[in-house]
Amino acid sequence: LFFVARAEITEEENVLVLTDDNFDEAVAAHKHVLVEFYAPWCGHCKKLAPEYATAAGTLKDEESPLKLAKVDATIHKAVGTKFAVKGYPTLKFFVDGEPKDFNGGRTAPEIVAWMKKKTGDACTVAAAKEDVEAEVATSHFALLGAFKDRSSEAGVAFTSIASDTDGVVFFVTDSDDLMAAYGLVDGGIVAVRDFAEEEPLVAFEGETTAALIKEFISANRLPSVVEFSDETAPMIFGGELKNHFLLFTDSTTEEHADLLTIFRAVSKSFPGKFVHVFVDTSKSGNDRILDFFGIKKEDGVVARIIYLSEGVDKYVPEFTEMTEENLVGFGQDYIDGKLTKHLNSEEIPEDWDALPVKVLVGKNFEAVAFDETKDVLVEFYAPWCGHCKQLAPIWDELAEKFKEHPSIVIAKMDSTTNEVADVTVRGFPTLKYFPAGPDRKMEDYSGGRTLEDLVSFLEGKHDEEAEDEASDAAEDARDEL
Repeated sequence: LFFVARAEITEEENVLVLTDDNFDEAVAAHKHVLVEFYAPWCGHCKKLAPEYATAAGTLKDEESPLKLAKVDATIHKAVGTKFAVKGYPTLKFFVDGEPKDFNGGRTAPEIVAWMKKKTGDACTVAAAKEDVEAEVATSHFALLGAFKDRSSEAGVAFTSIASDTDGVVFFVTDSDDLMAAYGLVDGGIVAVRDFAEEEPLVAFEGETTAALIKEFISANRLPSVVEFSDETAPMIFGGELKNHFLLFTDSTTEEHADLLTIFRAVSKSFPGKFVHVFVDTSKSGNDRILDFFGIKKEDGVVARIIYLSEGVDKYVPEFTEMTEENLVGFGQDYIDGKLTKHLNSEEIPEDWDALPVKVLVGKNFEAVAFDETKDVLVEFYAPWCGHCKQLAPIWDELAEKFKEHPSIVIAKMDSTTNEVADVTVRGFPTLKYFPAGPDRKMEDYSGGRTLEDLVSFLEGKHDEEAEDEASDAAEDARDEL
């Protein structure tokens, strides 16, 4: 007889606690499970924890089969590696064991609503025009599909995209009166919008496929030019369209209105190609995004194009005169692949190496981080980041401990004003280790952030390197014999 040992699965505040040993069993046992990969020291994880537990409790009270789980990825590294976890918290939604990225909100109601949408009917039935108008008055955008038969090919495509799209309400109707009110026939789709100086209704044209509906939403869910704000930022940067054309301008100047008119005209040259955004440099709340782009208010009107991938690729025009012709040319050159990515860098400080923590900027990063004779641990930080401020005294202590070491360097770089090719910084602080040698290796550090953790990491790395060197030396000696 053979017995298969089952790994125990415990709960904390209605959240399943997963490990390397029980992960596969837990995911297989539940058709739908949302998993948080977290680190105990992570501030964002701590902020999420009560909301996550509340969401789990809500679903349990409703006797829902939907489950929430968590795994400490700093201890259970096998599952973290398996699912390419590179930052905390990372949330993945498993459906029949297959993972999908979670891109919903981080409050308990948002988590519950997102999970229900992904597992139930993602569309809302509209009986009257007032139903649609009430939603659009709040969210400024909704989609209405007219389907006498939801199981038709067009109806299935519409429902499929509704399930995969966050932040948009998808209405369906079979009412002749409502269809007439919006100029729809059976199988028709219309975007209903409330944007200043924009068409309130945009009809979908073409074959009703999931791909084309998705494209239609990307092109119409935002105004042709949208103002950057805390409210619009998730829609701007969290959508399917990853190319962003930004114009930085002061709304208090006389030229502002004319510039927006020009920029709206520019947007019409690139339908579905860019999200066009203007950033009001007169608002103090936008200081952080100005710092991120290395732009000062006194620079006046500035244009940038960015591409969002794992990091942010930035492109800078050679002109300063913001004419429609120049801006259209800039956008077209980007689309044609004629532009080179721009990397910000401060000047190298004269005293960059005067203290135990070495100060890196874009211009000296290569020489220090990839020094073949040194092991370099770098903190990529933001001056405004609270977690970075908490780490600062520990980082100073770490550098003090190793300041006399001949081959260990502790360094830091302000990533709001400096960028490096091939180094992706997703959040602050990000810690990366650059081991000595000619191979230009780079490793993400994902361990604890106490002094003891960091010292142990560096000493462990040196123990491994010493063993490797001893092994190589022994091998060389055997070869000589």
